[in-house]
Formats: sequence, structure tokens, C-alpha cells
Amino acid sequence: MARSAVPTVAAYLAGAVGALNILRAVHPAFRRTHLAETLGVLPGVAGSLAGATSLVAGIVLVMLAHALRRRKRRAWRMVVVLLSVSAVVELLRWGHVLSGVVTIAVVVMLLSAREEFYALSDPRTRWRALWVLLGLGVTDVVVGWALVTSHSRAAIGTPDAGDRLQEVLLGLVGVDGPILFADPRTADLVYFSLLGLGALTAVTTIYLALRPERPAARMNGEQEREVRRLLTEHGARDSLGYFASRRDKSVIFSPSGKAAVSYRVTAGVMLASGDPIGDVEAWPGAIALFMDEARRHAWVPAVIGCSRTGGTVWCRQAGLSAWEIGDEAIVDVAGFGLEGHRMRNVRQMVHRVERAGYACEVRRVAELGPDERQAIRHAVAAWRGPGSERGFSMALGRLADPADPGCVVVTARQAGDPGTVPAPWGDLKAVLQFVPWGSRDLSLDVMCRDPAADPGLNELMIVELLRAAPGLGVTRVSLNFALFREALAGGERLGAGPVLRAWRALLIFLSRWFQIETLYRFNAKFRPGWEPRFVIFPTTRELPRIGFAALQAEGFIPSALLRGRFAKRVG
Repeated sequence: MARSAVPTVAAYLAGAVGALNILRAVHPAFRRTHLAETLGVLPGVAGSLAGATSLVAGIVLVMLAHALRRRKRRAWRMVVVLLSVSAVVELLRWGHVLSGVVTIAVVVMLLSAREEFYALSDPRTRWRALWVLLGLGVTDVVVGWALVTSHSRAAIGTPDAGDRLQEVLLGLVGVDGPILFADPRTADLVYFSLLGLGALTAVTTIYLALRPERPAARMNGEQEREVRRLLTEHGARDSLGYFASRRDKSVIFSPSGKAAVSYRVTAGVMLASGDPIGDVEAWPGAIALFMDEARRHAWVPAVIGCSRTGGTVWCRQAGLSAWEIGDEAIVDVAGFGLEGHRMRNVRQMVHRVERAGYACEVRRVAELGPDERQAIRHAVAAWRGPGSERGFSMALGRLADPADPGCVVVTARQAGDPGTVPAPWGDLKAVLQFVPWGSRDLSLDVMCRDPAADPGLNELMIVELLRAAPGLGVTRVSLNFALFREALAGGERLGAGPVLRAWRALLIFLSRWFQIETLYRFNAKFRPGWEPRFVIFPTTRELPRIGFAALQAEGFIPSALLRGRFAKRVG
């Protein structure tokens, strides 16, 4: 067997044995079958243990199997130690020599391939796992002692302190102790309570010990300057490029320093967004270092929101797969206008809002004074409430910041009633912020308004930006990202198939929470061009994990789910 295949084989073996132990616990009659007796020679099969203990052993083995498949060094050490102890125990037990020999063979296989288990776990959780083990262990003994003592009256005889301690320690690992209870229900209560405490301690400790590292995502000043330099030289390639300067992302530069990939580690996923920034010729170097870092820490590499060009390079250089997840709406300034029947809805909304007394200003951040910048931040924070959206792939994470003088801010105000007490930010009713896309174009970052403002205000602000764009030297404006736009548009066409119609119906249902259809309809009002965006992933089985990590990075989990509010865009 090739050494490189040992982690996979060991993972499947551990998973199979864990599943067998769980099966033995759930279906005790399985123990009496010939198959169970034959499989009893496998290392780790809890053949002689109680059913509940077999269940705990199965869960632990399944956890270790996942870590072994990720080539975790710490999981390899645990398995080698556990199997070595198991081999000694089996060889000392009469009639279990075959099982001991098989266990030794597995240990030898793991030792011979130790270089294949190179992935690092979170170094911070090593000591945390030890302290949790000690803390929970002491708690288990105290709680177990109290439990046994409170039921000692139901015991046969008079157990002393030594019997009680032995009953607790053995019960934590699922073994019956020396105390016998007259009532079977009391015996079951004590047994399963102690076993539950022991199982909780074991599972928690192993989880912390094998937990993937989650480094603090931050970009220092020097890295930010290098990212801005690359954006100045090559920022026109990708409308999402400027979001790479978000300061709560980490960054990896190519060996030449001519390209970089920004990312964040979430839920064990090394998540990049958009295309690499910098010279396309240097992208492969940055991608290779990105993949090396992911392998080193057993992170799942993934990219959300990359373009067709970026996806092609990622797939070719890293051996990954791509899936189109939606389209970006890009408006051509020269071809935009409110004339014609197709723009009737936008035209009517804009005129109605203008008649309501709203007026807009379009300015660069460099033109805003300190007081106005602060007022804008306070207003947006108040409108969003305590659960402010965080964003990741299409959000800069800072608003009206002097470090971003090229950003464009659109503000909307309404002539108010003189008797109305003004808010701390005055008559400000809505704010849009656009980040630079190269030297001539813009990409939408923030869209936020007073919940009490009139409908149609966002449409007015975008129209005013497009009207002012020629004076700013802007030729294209990127709006929101429309998730699964092709399915929404194709599912409503005449002759759409049943599968496409069902997929569209599911998306509309999910739009109650994620605003999928709402964003598509809003973008489509401005008759944009559509540019496809892709998610890049290693294998299909990793997609649920990548999806969860993306939702968490975008700020949808857990706070948005608990509040029932979701951010305005999906990256």
C-alpha cells in the first residue's frame, strides 16, 4: 500500500469500526450474529463492553476518522496511543490474540506513514483541551459522588467511601461498579448518568484537541499598503478587487509579490473571495501558497464570487471544481437612461420620491468633512440596529473612511417639518457607498436607509449616481449580486421544464429569508449586463461545509438567523 493512501485507509477503517460500535449499541441483538463475531478481531471494536459504552466508543472513533482523513497529526498520535494500549490489553486477555495481532499491524502501518499526517490543529486548543479534561473530570467525580451518595440507601448493603469512588470512576467509562442497587430503575439512572458525564467529557476533550486552527483574520499596515499598490496597478480586472483591502481578512502574496489572495478561515474553511489581485501571470504563485497553507492546517480551500477568468485559473492550478452561483449586475453608464417603456417603473418611483422632497448628493469620501463622515456612520449604525451586517465578499467593512478617498458616497435628505426634533445626523435618510473598481469604475458596497423613508429612495440614489457618473469619470457601475439569477429568470420563461420550475419555486421560498428574488428583481430594474460569478471547491461533499462557512462569514449565521434579518446581498 502506498504511504499516501494510509490516512484515507485509516480514516475509513476508524469510521467503519465506529459505525460498527454504534450499531452494536443501538441493536444489541447484532452482537450475537456471526458477522459481529467475525468483525470482533478488528481493533477498536467494543465487543466486551456495555452497549452504552460501545456507543460512546463509536462516536469517538467517527470523530477521529474525520480528523485522520484530514491528516491531522494530533489525531494520528491519539490513535497510535489508543491502539497500542488496546493491543497490550488484547494480548493479555486469553482468546484475543488474533485481535491483538491485527491491532499491532494497524499500529505498524500508521507508524510507517507518520510523515503523511502533517496537518496542524489549533495550537491554542491543546492546553485548553487538557484544562477542560481536568476541569470536567473533577466535576464528573464530584457530581458522580453526589449522585451515588444520594442513592446509596437503595443499595444492597452499606457501601463505604472506597466503593462509592470506585463506582463513580468505573461508571464514567461505562463499567458497572461494586455497588448493587435493589431497584433496577435506580441502577439504570446511576449508570447512564455517570456514563453521560464521561461521554460529554470525552467528546468535548477530543473536539477541542482536534479542532482546526482559526487564526485571527487581520491585515497589518504593510500588507494593506501592498494590497493597495496591487489594486492601483491591476484593480480594473475585478469589480470585487477593492474588497480585498478589508482589514479583517488575512492575505497571502505570491513569491514575486505581484499577486495576492485575501481570505478568512471560518468553520475549518479557508475562504477566499473574488479573483486574486495583481498580475494574472503571478496568480498561480499566490494560489499555490494558498493551497499549501490549506493543506498544512487541514482547512478546506474554497473561493466564493470569483469571475470566469479567476475560476479558470483556480481550477487549472489547484485542481478544484467550479459551480456558477449567480450573476453580478453591471450597468453601463453611457447606455443608461430613464426613457422608454422598460424603465417606466423606475422612472415613476424616482419622480414620486423627488416630489416627496428628497434630494441626493454624490461625492467622493475625500470631499466629506470629519463631522459629516461621523454623522453618516452614526446614521447607518442606528438604521441597522444592534445586529449590523458584517459582510465578507462584497463589503468593505468601513464607511466613509479617510483611508478610502476614492470611494463615492451618495446621501439622501428630505426637507423635514420645522417642528420635528432632528436626529443627531440631521435630515439624512439614506446612504450608499461605492468602492473604486480600478481607476474609472465603481462597485456597490453599502446600501442602507432609514426604515421610515419612502419606498423608491434606493432607486433614486442609484439613478442620481448614474447621472453624476460621467462627471466622476465613471463608465461602469457594479450593483448587487443576484444569487442563482439564471434559475429565477429561466424558471419563469414559457416552456421551462419541471426541474427548473421546481428549483425556481424553492428559491422563491428561500427568498422569505435570504432576499434572493428581491435582489434579482431590484437589479433587473436598471437593465444591467450580467457577469457570472462562481464558487470554487475541492469536492462536492465539501459544499455544505463551504456553504455554512460562507453564510457565517457574510454575517448570516448565527445572529441573522436568530433575529430573522438578513443582509442585503449574498456573495
